[in-house]
Amino acid sequence: MENPEVALLMLGIFILCVFLGFPIAFTLMALGIGFGYYAYFDPGRMWRAFNRLPDDAHWWDSTALWIDGFLNNRIFSLFVNQTFTVMSNEVLTAVPLFLFMGYIVERANIVDRLFSTLNIASRRVPGSMGVAALVTCALFATATGIVGAVVTLMGLLALPAMLKARYDPRFASGIICAGGTLGILIPPSIMLIVYAAASNVSIVRLYAGALLPGLVLVGLYLIYVVGRSILQPAMAPRPTAEEVPPVPAGQLVWMLLTSFFPLAVLILAVLGSILFGLATPTEAAAIGALGGMLLALAYRALTFQRLRESVYLTVRTSAMVCWLFVGSYTFSSVFSYLGGEALISDFVKGLDITPVQFLITAQIIIFLLGWPLEWSEIIIIFVPIFLPLLPIFGIDPLFFGILVALNLQTSFLTPPMAMSAYYLKGIAPPEVRLTQIFAGVMPFLFMVFIAMALVYIFPGLVFHLPDAFYGR
Repeated sequence: MENPEVALLMLGIFILCVFLGFPIAFTLMALGIGFGYYAYFDPGRMWRAFNRLPDDAHWWDSTALWIDGFLNNRIFSLFVNQTFTVMSNEVLTAVPLFLFMGYIVERANIVDRLFSTLNIASRRVPGSMGVAALVTCALFATATGIVGAVVTLMGLLALPAMLKARYDPRFASGIICAGGTLGILIPPSIMLIVYAAASNVSIVRLYAGALLPGLVLVGLYLIYVVGRSILQPAMAPRPTAEEVPPVPAGQLVWMLLTSFFPLAVLILAVLGSILFGLATPTEAAAIGALGGMLLALAYRALTFQRLRESVYLTVRTSAMVCWLFVGSYTFSSVFSYLGGEALISDFVKGLDITPVQFLITAQIIIFLLGWPLEWSEIIIIFVPIFLPLLPIFGIDPLFFGILVALNLQTSFLTPPMAMSAYYLKGIAPPEVRLTQIFAGVMPFLFMVFIAMALVYIFPGLVFHLPDAFYGR
């Protein structure tokens, strides 16, 4: 049934509902079923049995047949099939396991020990406390993939220490906010699993492709922190012996062995088993979940209360992702059936733009969507609109996915809806103003744009490892 005007109306109502604050997943399902009922409406099929009812039939029989015909719309079958498809998707099985690993590691009480160790180990580096905070954020964010948890925990731990060491509040806030978002890019990233499920791109190739761009972004952050500490020492004063006391080399090695290396080994074991083909992402996620529990047990932090909280948060977040997929699949199926996808494709073709212009336009749209929406909603709902257009411009969906992953860093850093800034403000000391946090994240936002430019100029950053590991 070709009715593109209705499809555009459907999309417009959805965008309006998003800005009005309606729950995204249930809005998608409601609109998909509502407009799908119209799209698949077929009186001859739906009330076929009702039309064969004898004239002397009881009113109850006619009413029951009429209700049965009313519900005999193919949209309900489509909705059930989409739900079954999502719930049986093997790629998405890794999501709850990685989430559980992250939540249990978050509660293992190793972040404070990790930050203290890195702070001592980097005490001679300009901006040492900022470097230690950024590396801790990167490592912890990679293990958890939960931006709010990382920013909140590091804000409670590192921000007071940095302010006490006379760091500029803007500088310190920017480090924590930027470092906390790295988990949605650096593998093993939950965001990449969701993109793989939405785009049918191999998750192992996505992990391999995201590794170098993620390291490049961390490197740019570190260069900025160290460089600004050298150029403006007042932003990040060198620590005194009282603030960061020196420790013997042997003791420092032991501190690293008991804080840095366990978490690093866990991440490398999970990621290495995926990249080298030793385990599927789901199997590796199960290894990570078990490793997280053993790590919490080793640190004597595995209590029943913490285990119950981790399971509850895992189930809640996993359910949100799955129902977003169900709603998105139903919505997009009806939208495409009404001719909306073809209308958008024809419109883009008619613009006669180059692949570079298309990429820039798509990334600008995703950048703007990052203001009101979470990354999960952007990946599941809006990215699939761009995916059918990629073959038209000869763009590899793997390359597009890494650019999107980089771009989504900005959704947490861009005022006025920078969620990482609000997470930090919620636990920061009262003297740290929200405007200072916004000002602090802007240089890191610029670093993200530089990283995106480098990925486009040097596409080998994305393709080198996937081609080296798995061939072209």
